[in-house]
Amino acid sequence: MIDPQAVDLARVQFAATALYHFLFVPLTLGLSWLLVIMESAYVLSGRTIYRDMTQFWGKLFGINFALGVTTGLTMEFQFGTNWAYYSHYVGDIFGAPLAIEGLMAFFLESTMVGLFFFGWQRLSKAQHLVVTTLMALGTNLSAVLILIANGWMQEPVGAVFNPHTLRMELIDFWAIVFNPAAQSKFVHTVSAGYVTGSIFVLAISSWYLLRNRHVDFAKRSFRIAAAFGLASAASVIVLGDESGYTVTHAQQSKLAAMEGMWEAEPAPAGFTVIASANEREMRNDWEVRIPWVLGLLATRSTDKILPGIKDIVAENERRIRDGREAVLALEAIRKDPNDAAARERLAQYQGDLGYGLLLKKYVTDVAQADEATIKLAARESVPKVWPLFWTFRFMVLAAFLMLALFIAAFWHAAKGTFAERPWLLKWAFWSLPLPWLAAHAGWFVAEYGRQPWTVHGLLPTHLSASTLATSDVWGSLAAFIGFYTLLLVVELYLMFKYARLGPQAALPSAASMAQPATA
Repeated sequence: MIDPQAVDLARVQFAATALYHFLFVPLTLGLSWLLVIMESAYVLSGRTIYRDMTQFWGKLFGINFALGVTTGLTMEFQFGTNWAYYSHYVGDIFGAPLAIEGLMAFFLESTMVGLFFFGWQRLSKAQHLVVTTLMALGTNLSAVLILIANGWMQEPVGAVFNPHTLRMELIDFWAIVFNPAAQSKFVHTVSAGYVTGSIFVLAISSWYLLRNRHVDFAKRSFRIAAAFGLASAASVIVLGDESGYTVTHAQQSKLAAMEGMWEAEPAPAGFTVIASANEREMRNDWEVRIPWVLGLLATRSTDKILPGIKDIVAENERRIRDGREAVLALEAIRKDPNDAAARERLAQYQGDLGYGLLLKKYVTDVAQADEATIKLAARESVPKVWPLFWTFRFMVLAAFLMLALFIAAFWHAAKGTFAERPWLLKWAFWSLPLPWLAAHAGWFVAEYGRQPWTVHGLLPTHLSASTLATSDVWGSLAAFIGFYTLLLVVELYLMFKYARLGPQAALPSAASMAQPATA
């Protein structure tokens, strides 16, 4: 049996590296399309201020992109170092989108980034705009492929389990690509990135206006960010609701924990605004609810009943018992591949095989699992309520605060009065950390809410890890956190430096821009 502490440390390490990496990803997604908008304005109008805007915000984009690549590369290596059986189990499915992302999307994105920075004097205005557009498409293509892989972990489709190789095998690539969980996660995630880029531009532009610096530059940047951000913030909320709707079908335990819903109730279920969750007694000590809202949003109906945590735990007890039979049948087949009775029994119970594997966390031989062990495994098949409940509500609150900011910013930008509204500019400036906090809260809900599974319903987390010594994981965890913290300090230093210096410090000299293009 794998050391549980080593598994927990491996989870902490992957979570830490992923959270560091996702400090850079959403800004890359958002700034890339803002650069397309700004450069399109330059190409269409011929006004050099839009070129200056593209180059200045592009400089900050480049700093962020470089550090995002650095932090992202190590994440994939962890699949082989810390999660060896997971890599074996899902390599046939997980490897395909990641390989396409590396060979196509990442190379497209990286090539276009190089041309973006070094092609200003070598490409025509229209050609350079095409480069910027392809760069933005590359960043989004990378996101969709990675989220296709992640979506399969949330809702595994298009694959079957091979009892002889003990791994999942791909049977329908397009089912994985068009997996509803992956598609809803993609659009929601990239929209959050667009909001992040918009808040970033809005906040720095507001800082310039509060100090009466680079006024014309800041005003134009503010207007573009306000319009793009308003559309993006609205999309985040609408598409987030769609993402929640897919969770209703694929991961009912996650939904029940997010909503602090211990028991099923008459349809349509009410939405719990705030509550005090009592995990031990499996109830809320107190709660504030809005009737009907959850049922309408989660089921798109007035008559479908959502199961509560108690119902899910009871159902999982049954599935664990059936899954135990599948595990025993699988072990018999491993000993004798010609055991027809075992093959028939595995076929009967294979749908619950993953639930039977949950018992491996508590006993080496699942045949020895008693009723108390089965009940414990079933109770722990649902994640703890309070972390999901409150993190989800923080994310939603942050989303609506940013929507309110963009509505106010767009309204005053349309009226031309935003520069005379210090309260609005200060609001925008102090909102700078908000999209990152909201995005990380969203990832916590998505990933913690999947526990105790690495692949939902199929592969438990405790069976996915490598057989590493705890000391080894401690060492790599400390090294990663130290190195990534250094990179974060570098990122913040460079970003603050160029933001304080302003547009002129980040732009090529007037003489170099005036030079004719050379082959």
